[in-house]
Amino acid sequence: MTEKPDTAYDRAMLEALICPQTHGPLVWDAEAGELISRAAHLAYPVRAGIPIMLVDEAREIED
Repeated sequence: MTEKPDTAYDRAMLEALICPQTHGPLVWDAEAGELISRAAHLAYPVRAGIPIMLVDEAREIED
């Protein structure tokens, strides 16, 4: 039996992360499953619950 991850814990962990490019805050977009850096205009993907904090893996977004 696999356990479902605790979303409160996951959210707290994600909120503790910062943008690797600007060192500014990130906003969790639950619908897209991405961490958004408004300052850098980048969206970092979260795959299988693991945030991919590489600028090369992020997609550019319009603000």
